[in-house]
Amino acid sequence: MNAIFIVLPILTLLMFDLGLTLKPQDFQLVVTRPKPILIGLLGQIVLLPLIAWMIIRLFPFSAALSPLFIIGIMLVACSPGGSSSNVFSMLAKGDVALSVTLTACSSIITLFTLPLIMAWVTSEVGEAVNIHLPVGKLLMQNIVLMVVPVAVGFIVNLFRSQAAEKIHNVLKRIAMPALVLLVTIFFFQHKETIVAEFTSLGMLMSLLIVATAGCGALLALLFRLSSKERRTLVIEIGMQNAAQAITIACSPLIFNNEIIAIPAIIYALMMNLILLAYVGLTKFVKS
Repeated sequence: MNAIFIVLPILTLLMFDLGLTLKPQDFQLVVTRPKPILIGLLGQIVLLPLIAWMIIRLFPFSAALSPLFIIGIMLVACSPGGSSSNVFSMLAKGDVALSVTLTACSSIITLFTLPLIMAWVTSEVGEAVNIHLPVGKLLMQNIVLMVVPVAVGFIVNLFRSQAAEKIHNVLKRIAMPALVLLVTIFFFQHKETIVAEFTSLGMLMSLLIVATAGCGALLALLFRLSSKERRTLVIEIGMQNAAQAITIACSPLIFNNEIIAIPAIIYALMMNLILLAYVGLTKFVKS
């Protein structure tokens, strides 16, 4: 079974669900509370890909990494956190309104930054494996799979808020089992490769999550943000949209290569383990 037929509806539902949670006042935060928004976007859009590239170049096993895995790692680093980050922010007693606004803003901005960064990455390492990025097709696919579902969800919430809440309550229960199903199918399809590379990729992706989440905490401390804002930045900067990365990797219009999606699969597993541990820690530590 081609993973694209599973991940496409998952990504579409996740983005539609994000739209269902958006309200016009969420975008007012950009004006009323610009500091945490700008700091969060700095971490997500600029620092996260930089940290990922530095880790790739400095990681002890990086010399043995396939160019396909390097492309996959950078693809994860360029994909902004989806609606799941809003749930994690709520569980960690963070600033959910800030989380929703950051997710919406980063999803729009990365429509343009993701193709630019990935075009550079593939020019650096993709020639060796004959991988090229069709930038125009990537931009159009992201608009169809991300902007359109978010816009539809936003309109539903704007005019039918009660229906939007009911749909959201259903979708938020479906998202995690759907991702687990995707990871399970993907694992059995690529079991040998994943098992062989799990040690190096697992360590690398764990380091990426911890480093970027730590960057979020450091930025919040440097700019004297509140404890709720700090928890939100830890999650928003440390949590990426694995479903989007898998979609781009597997899409017949873009890379059409499931090996590129393997880092995102491993990232999804490590991300949930590490951030669930962080959420648990926030229950016992007073900030």
